[in-house]
Order: sequence, then C-alpha cells, then structure tokens
Amino acid sequence: MTIKNCFCGSGLTFEQCCQGLINGEVAAKNAEALMRSRFSAYVIKNYQYILLTYASTQRAQLTVSELANSSLDTHWLSLQVLAHHVQKSTAQVEFKAFYQVDNGYFVMHELSDFVFEAGKWLYTSGVIQNGSGKFFPERNSQCLCASGKKFKKCCGA
Repeated sequence: MTIKNCFCGSGLTFEQCCQGLINGEVAAKNAEALMRSRFSAYVIKNYQYILLTYASTQRAQLTVSELANSSLDTHWLSLQVLAHHVQKSTAQVEFKAFYQVDNGYFVMHELSDFVFEAGKWLYTSGVIQNGSGKFFPERNSQCLCASGKKFKKCCGA
C-alpha cells in the first residue's frame, strides 16, 4: 500500500520520506529527518522505532509499553518544523505538532535536542515552548490532518 503524503508534512510520499527510516533501511541524514520520522512513527503507532531513536541514556529508562500508554488516546494530525540548528555532534529542532484527544485539539510546541551518537542522530530531550496546549482551529482554515479540505468539512464536521 502506498501512502500518498508522508505524515511528517515534507511533501514527499511516505515511501520516499519516513518509511525507510522507520523500517531501519536507512539512517536519518540529520536531526530534522529524525524528528520527522519520529512524528510519523507516532502517527502509525510504531513505538519500537520511537524507543530506538532515543539516545542510549534516555532509552535505558523507557519501555515500548510506556511510550504506547503515553500516546494511547492521541491522534496525531500534522507537523510543522519551524527551525533546525546543528552544532557539530548536537542539534536542535523546533516544531509544532498538532493532535486530537477525544473532541479537543491541541498543539505541542517543542524545542527538541538531538545528539550524534554511534554514527546516527538520536533524540535526547525536549522543552515545551509557549503556545502549547488547547488549540481552536478556525472553521474555514485548512484542516490540520492535511487532507486539503477546510476544517469545517473534514475533522471539524
């Protein structure tokens, strides 16, 4: 099955973008690519991949079950990458992830830290930024799920 648009919002198909990373066929070329693949993995509920993309120190403190339980009722809708900064073996990615829990919409605005460890980019931690929390989409705005429809005719119907 070919998924038209990648969940991460890159504009590429899932096959061209995040699928190879999630399947372990290729490594992320940078922290932004890893961030995008982590978002896509949350969308498809591949918590094993998410665990593997944590740096070793953080990974040792987590389990797949904990990751799955923390995202149990969350429906991830879209990702906006705002900035990507690299300094030798560390990087930061600022993003907004939009999601739905029950009938409510939310945005997580985060500044994430990454490290280049054992020949690959890995996630270490993130700091939630101002503007996170409940989100009220406008009825005539583009839907957060990237369907191309207006919110009122899609997720807001």
